[in-house]
Amino acid sequence: MTRQLVVEADGGSRGNPGPAAYGAVVRDAATGEVLAEVAETIGIATNNVAEYRGLLAGLRAAHDIDPGAVVAARLDSKLVVEQLSGRWQIKNAELGSLAAEAGGVFPPGRVTYTWVPRAENAHADRLVNLALDGKPVPGPAPVVKLTAWSPDLGPPTTLYVVRHGQTSLTAARRFSGGGVPGPSLDDTGREQAARAAELLSGSGAVAVVASPMVRTRETAAVIGRRLGVAPVVDDEWREADFGEWEGLTLAEIGDRHPDALSNWFGATTASPPGGESLDDVALRVGAARDALLAAYPGQPVVVVTHSIPMRTLTRLALGAPPESLFRLLPSPGSVTELQYYADGSTAVPSFGHRP
Repeated sequence: MTRQLVVEADGGSRGNPGPAAYGAVVRDAATGEVLAEVAETIGIATNNVAEYRGLLAGLRAAHDIDPGAVVAARLDSKLVVEQLSGRWQIKNAELGSLAAEAGGVFPPGRVTYTWVPRAENAHADRLVNLALDGKPVPGPAPVVKLTAWSPDLGPPTTLYVVRHGQTSLTAARRFSGGGVPGPSLDDTGREQAARAAELLSGSGAVAVVASPMVRTRETAAVIGRRLGVAPVVDDEWREADFGEWEGLTLAEIGDRHPDALSNWFGATTASPPGGESLDDVALRVGAARDALLAAYPGQPVVVVTHSIPMRTLTRLALGAPPESLFRLLPSPGSVTELQYYADGSTAVPSFGHRP
Protein backbone atom coordinates (compact mmCIF):
# COMPACT_ATOMS: atom_id res chain seq x y z
CA MET A 1 0.00 0.00 0.00
CA THR A 2 1.30 3.43 -0.93
CA ARG A 3 2.15 5.49 2.11
CA GLN A 4 0.38 8.82 2.53
CA LEU A 5 2.15 11.79 4.13
CA VAL A 6 1.06 15.32 4.97
CA VAL A 7 3.39 18.30 4.64
CA GLU A 8 2.47 21.47 6.54
CA ALA A 9 4.71 24.36 5.53
CA ASP A 10 5.04 28.07 6.09
CA GLY A 11 7.49 30.91 5.69
CA GLY A 12 7.71 34.51 6.70
CA SER A 13 9.83 37.62 6.84
CA ARG A 14 9.99 40.46 9.31
CA GLY A 15 9.73 43.19 6.75
CA ASN A 16 8.99 42.36 3.12
CA PRO A 17 11.73 41.78 2.22
CA GLY A 18 13.41 41.32 5.59
CA PRO A 19 14.99 38.68 7.83
CA ALA A 20 13.21 35.50 6.75
CA ALA A 21 12.79 31.87 7.73
CA TYR A 22 10.73 28.81 6.91
CA GLY A 23 9.23 25.93 8.86
CA ALA A 24 7.75 22.61 7.81
CA VAL A 25 6.21 19.55 9.45
CA VAL A 26 5.79 16.07 7.97
CA ARG A 27 3.01 13.89 9.40
CA ASP A 28 1.74 10.41 8.80
CA ALA A 29 -1.64 10.96 7.12
CA ALA A 30 -3.28 8.01 8.87
CA THR A 31 -2.21 8.73 12.45
CA GLY A 32 -1.25 12.40 12.46
CA GLU A 33 2.09 11.45 14.00
CA VAL A 34 4.84 14.02 13.46
CA LEU A 35 7.68 12.35 11.55
CA ALA A 36 9.91 15.36 10.94
CA GLU A 37 10.21 19.06 11.71
CA VAL A 38 12.53 21.43 9.84
CA ALA A 39 13.14 25.17 10.18
CA GLU A 40 15.89 27.51 9.04
CA THR A 41 16.63 31.19 8.54
CA ILE A 42 17.36 32.19 4.93
CA GLY A 43 18.72 35.70 5.26
CA ILE A 44 16.88 38.61 3.65
CA ALA A 45 13.93 37.49 1.53
CA THR A 46 10.28 38.15 0.79
CA ASN A 47 7.37 36.34 2.40
CA ASN A 48 6.64 34.52 -0.86
CA VAL A 49 10.18 33.23 -1.22
CA ALA A 50 10.16 32.06 2.40
CA GLU A 51 6.85 30.26 1.86
CA TYR A 52 8.20 28.45 -1.20
CA ARG A 53 11.36 27.53 0.69
CA GLY A 54 9.26 26.07 3.51
CA LEU A 55 7.31 23.90 1.09
CA LEU A 56 10.51 22.76 -0.63
CA ALA A 57 12.09 21.79 2.71
CA GLY A 58 8.94 19.91 3.74
CA LEU A 59 8.78 17.98 0.48
CA ARG A 60 12.44 17.02 0.77
CA ALA A 61 11.91 15.82 4.35
CA ALA A 62 8.92 13.75 3.19
CA HIS A 63 11.01 12.29 0.36
CA ASP A 64 13.70 11.29 2.87
CA ILE A 65 11.07 9.40 4.85
CA ASP A 66 9.48 7.62 1.87
CA PRO A 67 10.31 8.53 -1.75
CA GLY A 68 7.36 6.46 -2.92
CA ALA A 69 4.78 8.25 -0.82
CA VAL A 70 1.77 10.29 -1.91
CA VAL A 71 1.89 13.74 -0.31
CA ALA A 72 -0.82 16.20 0.65
CA ALA A 73 0.77 19.64 1.03
CA ARG A 74 -1.18 22.03 3.24
CA LEU A 75 -0.22 25.72 3.22
CA ASP A 76 -1.80 29.01 4.26
CA SER A 77 -0.26 30.74 1.22
CA LYS A 78 -2.93 31.09 -1.45
CA LEU A 79 -0.25 32.20 -3.91
CA VAL A 80 1.89 29.06 -3.55
CA VAL A 81 -1.10 26.71 -3.64
CA GLU A 82 -2.64 28.30 -6.74
CA GLN A 83 0.66 28.59 -8.62
CA LEU A 84 1.75 25.02 -7.95
CA SER A 85 -1.74 23.73 -8.77
CA GLY A 86 -1.34 25.38 -12.18
CA ARG A 87 -4.20 27.82 -11.80
CA TRP A 88 -2.11 30.98 -11.43
CA GLN A 89 0.78 32.03 -13.63
CA ILE A 90 4.23 32.43 -12.06
CA LYS A 91 5.70 35.74 -13.25
CA ASN A 92 8.54 36.12 -10.74
CA ALA A 93 11.75 34.38 -11.91
CA GLU A 94 12.91 33.44 -8.39
CA LEU A 95 9.54 31.95 -7.50
CA GLY A 96 9.53 30.12 -10.82
CA SER A 97 12.86 28.52 -10.00
CA LEU A 98 11.66 27.47 -6.55
CA ALA A 99 8.43 26.10 -8.01
CA ALA A 100 10.42 24.00 -10.45
CA GLU A 101 12.54 22.60 -7.61
CA ALA A 102 9.44 21.77 -5.58
CA GLY A 103 7.84 20.07 -8.57
CA GLY A 104 10.89 17.88 -9.05
CA VAL A 105 11.08 16.37 -5.56
CA PHE A 106 8.34 13.79 -6.24
CA PRO A 107 7.15 12.43 -9.60
CA PRO A 108 4.24 14.32 -11.23
CA GLY A 109 0.88 13.59 -9.64
CA ARG A 110 2.30 12.51 -6.29
CA VAL A 111 1.72 15.86 -4.53
CA THR A 112 -1.55 17.76 -4.08
CA TYR A 113 -1.76 21.32 -2.75
CA THR A 114 -4.47 22.59 -0.41
CA TRP A 115 -4.94 26.04 1.10
CA VAL A 116 -5.75 26.09 4.82
CA PRO A 117 -6.46 29.01 7.18
CA ARG A 118 -3.44 30.22 9.18
CA ALA A 119 -4.97 28.82 12.38
CA GLU A 120 -4.76 25.33 10.89
CA ASN A 121 -1.09 25.82 10.02
CA ALA A 122 0.00 26.89 13.50
CA HIS A 123 2.66 24.19 13.91
CA ALA A 124 4.64 25.27 10.86
CA ASP A 125 4.14 28.94 11.74
CA ARG A 126 5.58 28.28 15.21
CA LEU A 127 8.66 26.74 13.65
CA VAL A 128 9.14 29.83 11.48
CA ASN A 129 9.12 32.06 14.54
CA LEU A 130 11.47 29.75 16.44
CA ALA A 131 13.95 30.07 13.61
CA LEU A 132 13.56 33.85 13.39
CA ASP A 133 14.06 34.13 17.16
CA GLY A 134 17.20 31.99 17.02
CA LYS A 135 15.56 29.21 19.03
CA PRO A 136 16.27 25.50 18.51
CA VAL A 137 13.72 23.30 16.79
CA PRO A 138 13.19 20.42 19.25
CA GLY A 139 11.43 18.09 16.86
CA PRO A 140 12.18 14.46 16.08
CA ALA A 141 15.87 14.13 15.35
CA PRO A 142 16.82 12.04 13.59
CA VAL A 143 13.72 11.46 11.44
CA VAL A 144 11.87 8.43 12.78
CA LYS A 145 11.92 5.69 10.18
CA LEU A 146 9.01 3.31 10.46
CA THR A 147 10.65 0.43 8.63
CA ALA A 148 11.12 -3.00 10.17
CA TRP A 149 14.40 -3.58 11.99
CA SER A 150 16.95 -5.61 10.07
CA PRO A 151 19.73 -7.71 11.63
CA ASP A 152 22.09 -5.99 9.20
CA LEU A 153 21.84 -2.88 11.35
CA GLY A 154 23.41 -4.65 14.31
CA PRO A 155 22.28 -4.27 17.91
CA PRO A 156 20.81 -0.95 18.97
CA THR A 157 22.28 1.41 21.50
CA THR A 158 19.88 1.00 24.41
CA LEU A 159 19.34 3.72 26.98
CA TYR A 160 17.76 2.58 30.22
CA VAL A 161 16.47 5.92 31.47
CA VAL A 162 15.74 5.97 35.20
CA ARG A 163 13.82 8.66 37.03
CA HIS A 164 15.38 9.22 40.45
CA GLY A 165 13.67 7.86 43.54
CA GLN A 166 11.23 9.81 45.65
CA THR A 167 12.21 12.83 47.75
CA SER A 168 10.18 14.92 50.18
CA LEU A 169 9.41 17.37 47.35
CA THR A 170 8.39 14.56 45.00
CA ALA A 171 5.99 13.16 47.60
CA ALA A 172 4.47 16.61 48.16
CA ARG A 173 4.12 17.12 44.38
CA ARG A 174 6.28 20.23 44.50
CA PHE A 175 8.37 21.41 41.55
CA SER A 176 11.97 20.29 42.07
CA GLY A 177 14.17 21.54 39.27
CA GLY A 178 17.74 21.64 38.07
CA GLY A 179 18.65 24.89 39.78
CA VAL A 180 18.77 23.50 43.33
CA PRO A 181 21.00 20.49 44.22
CA GLY A 182 18.79 18.89 46.88
CA PRO A 183 16.92 17.30 48.43
CA SER A 184 18.08 13.73 49.11
CA LEU A 185 16.06 10.57 48.61
CA ASP A 186 13.65 9.68 51.38
CA ASP A 187 13.15 6.11 52.65
CA THR A 188 10.69 5.32 49.86
CA GLY A 189 13.08 6.78 47.30
CA ARG A 190 15.94 4.58 48.49
CA GLU A 191 13.69 1.51 48.19
CA GLN A 192 12.73 2.58 44.67
CA ALA A 193 16.39 2.97 43.74
CA ALA A 194 17.12 -0.54 45.03
CA ARG A 195 14.27 -2.02 43.01
CA ALA A 196 15.43 -0.21 39.88
CA ALA A 197 18.93 -1.56 40.46
CA GLU A 198 17.58 -5.09 40.72
CA LEU A 199 15.55 -4.66 37.53
CA LEU A 200 18.68 -3.47 35.68
CA SER A 201 20.97 -6.12 37.11
CA GLY A 202 20.67 -8.20 33.95
CA SER A 203 20.84 -5.30 31.51
CA GLY A 204 24.57 -5.66 30.81
CA ALA A 205 24.91 -1.88 31.01
CA VAL A 206 28.47 -0.74 30.38
CA ALA A 207 28.01 2.75 31.84
CA VAL A 208 25.87 4.60 34.37
CA VAL A 209 25.43 8.33 33.75
CA ALA A 210 23.71 10.62 36.23
CA SER A 211 22.45 14.15 36.55
CA PRO A 212 24.41 16.21 39.12
CA MET A 213 21.44 16.60 41.48
CA VAL A 214 21.70 14.89 44.87
CA ARG A 215 18.68 12.66 44.27
CA THR A 216 19.98 11.34 40.94
CA ARG A 217 23.52 10.78 42.20
CA GLU A 218 22.14 8.80 45.15
CA THR A 219 19.93 6.72 42.85
CA ALA A 220 22.83 6.15 40.44
CA ALA A 221 25.11 5.06 43.27
CA VAL A 222 22.70 2.27 44.23
CA ILE A 223 22.38 1.13 40.60
CA GLY A 224 26.13 1.40 39.98
CA ARG A 225 26.94 -0.79 42.97
CA ARG A 226 24.53 -3.47 41.74
CA LEU A 227 26.02 -3.38 38.24
CA GLY A 228 29.63 -2.99 39.32
CA VAL A 229 29.92 0.23 37.31
CA ALA A 230 31.04 3.57 38.73
CA PRO A 231 28.52 6.30 37.85
CA VAL A 232 29.65 9.35 35.88
CA VAL A 233 27.99 12.74 36.43
CA ASP A 234 26.91 14.76 33.39
CA ASP A 235 25.38 18.19 33.98
CA GLU A 236 23.37 18.03 30.73
CA TRP A 237 21.02 15.44 32.28
CA ARG A 238 19.82 17.80 35.05
CA GLU A 239 16.14 18.58 35.50
CA ALA A 240 14.55 21.62 33.87
CA ASP A 241 15.26 24.81 35.78
CA PHE A 242 11.89 25.97 37.15
CA GLY A 243 13.14 29.34 38.36
CA GLU A 244 10.66 31.04 40.68
CA TRP A 245 8.45 27.94 40.65
CA GLU A 246 11.02 25.90 42.57
CA GLY A 247 9.45 24.21 45.60
CA LEU A 248 5.89 25.23 44.70
CA THR A 249 2.90 23.02 43.94
CA LEU A 250 1.01 23.42 40.68
CA ALA A 251 -1.85 25.08 42.57
CA GLU A 252 0.51 27.59 44.18
CA ILE A 253 2.06 28.39 40.81
CA GLY A 254 -1.40 28.92 39.34
CA ASP A 255 -2.23 31.37 42.12
CA ARG A 256 1.04 33.32 41.89
CA HIS A 257 1.92 33.10 38.18
CA PRO A 258 -1.32 32.28 36.31
CA ASP A 259 -0.30 33.85 32.99
CA ALA A 260 3.19 32.34 33.00
CA LEU A 261 1.78 28.90 33.82
CA SER A 262 -0.77 29.16 31.02
CA ASN A 263 1.98 30.16 28.60
CA TRP A 264 4.19 27.26 29.76
CA PHE A 265 1.46 24.72 29.09
CA GLY A 266 0.62 26.41 25.78
CA ALA A 267 4.06 26.76 24.18
CA THR A 268 7.35 24.94 24.64
CA THR A 269 9.15 28.23 23.97
CA ALA A 270 7.76 29.72 27.22
CA SER A 271 9.86 29.70 30.40
CA PRO A 272 8.96 29.89 34.08
CA PRO A 273 10.07 33.24 35.53
CA GLY A 274 13.84 32.96 35.86
CA GLY A 275 13.77 29.40 34.51
CA GLU A 276 14.28 27.30 31.41
CA SER A 277 11.92 26.58 28.51
CA LEU A 278 11.07 23.06 27.43
CA ASP A 279 12.67 23.81 24.06
CA ASP A 280 15.93 24.60 25.87
CA VAL A 281 15.68 21.31 27.78
CA ALA A 282 15.07 19.40 24.54
CA LEU A 283 18.15 20.96 22.97
CA ARG A 284 20.58 19.98 25.75
CA VAL A 285 19.00 16.56 26.37
CA GLY A 286 19.13 15.79 22.65
CA ALA A 287 22.81 16.72 22.58
CA ALA A 288 23.50 14.57 25.66
CA ARG A 289 21.68 11.66 24.04
CA ASP A 290 23.69 12.00 20.83
CA ALA A 291 26.94 12.04 22.82
CA LEU A 292 26.03 8.73 24.45
CA LEU A 293 25.02 7.16 21.14
CA ALA A 294 28.40 8.15 19.70
CA ALA A 295 30.34 6.92 22.74
CA TYR A 296 28.55 3.57 23.21
CA PRO A 297 27.34 2.32 19.80
CA GLY A 298 25.37 -0.91 20.07
CA GLN A 299 25.72 -1.06 23.86
CA PRO A 300 23.37 -0.63 26.84
CA VAL A 301 23.75 2.44 29.06
CA VAL A 302 21.86 3.53 32.18
CA VAL A 303 20.93 7.22 32.46
CA VAL A 304 19.66 8.42 35.82
CA THR A 305 17.79 11.66 35.31
CA HIS A 306 14.48 13.42 35.99
CA SER A 307 10.89 13.58 34.84
CA ILE A 308 11.17 16.27 32.14
CA PRO A 309 14.35 14.85 30.48
CA MET A 310 12.83 11.33 30.53
CA ARG A 311 9.60 12.58 28.94
CA THR A 312 11.52 14.64 26.40
CA LEU A 313 13.64 11.68 25.28
CA THR A 314 10.55 9.50 24.95
CA ARG A 315 8.55 11.95 22.86
CA LEU A 316 11.54 12.53 20.58
CA ALA A 317 11.98 8.77 20.13
CA LEU A 318 8.28 8.43 19.30
CA GLY A 319 8.27 11.43 16.97
CA ALA A 320 5.39 12.81 19.04
CA PRO A 321 4.38 16.50 19.07
CA PRO A 322 5.76 18.71 21.87
CA GLU A 323 2.45 18.87 23.72
CA SER A 324 2.56 15.09 24.26
CA LEU A 325 5.23 15.70 26.92
CA PHE A 326 2.47 16.67 29.36
CA ARG A 327 0.73 13.32 28.81
CA LEU A 328 3.76 11.24 29.79
CA LEU A 329 3.96 10.77 33.57
CA PRO A 330 6.85 8.56 34.72
CA SER A 331 6.79 7.57 38.37
CA PRO A 332 9.77 8.04 40.72
CA GLY A 333 12.17 5.13 40.38
CA SER A 334 10.65 3.99 37.08
CA VAL A 335 12.67 2.80 34.08
CA THR A 336 12.09 3.60 30.41
CA GLU A 337 13.88 1.63 27.68
CA LEU A 338 14.79 3.44 24.46
CA GLN A 339 16.52 1.78 21.50
CA TYR A 340 18.46 3.64 18.80
CA TYR A 341 19.46 1.84 15.59
CA ALA A 342 22.25 2.59 13.15
CA ASP A 343 19.84 3.83 10.44
CA GLY A 344 18.34 6.44 12.76
CA SER A 345 15.19 4.46 13.60
CA THR A 346 14.06 4.25 17.22
CA ALA A 347 11.94 1.99 19.43
CA VAL A 348 10.41 2.32 22.88
CA PRO A 349 10.06 -1.21 24.32
CA SER A 350 8.80 0.12 27.66
CA PHE A 351 7.94 3.42 29.31
CA GLY A 352 7.86 4.21 33.00
CA HIS A 353 8.20 0.60 34.17
CA ARG A 354 7.93 0.46 37.94
CA PRO A 355 9.96 -2.44 39.32
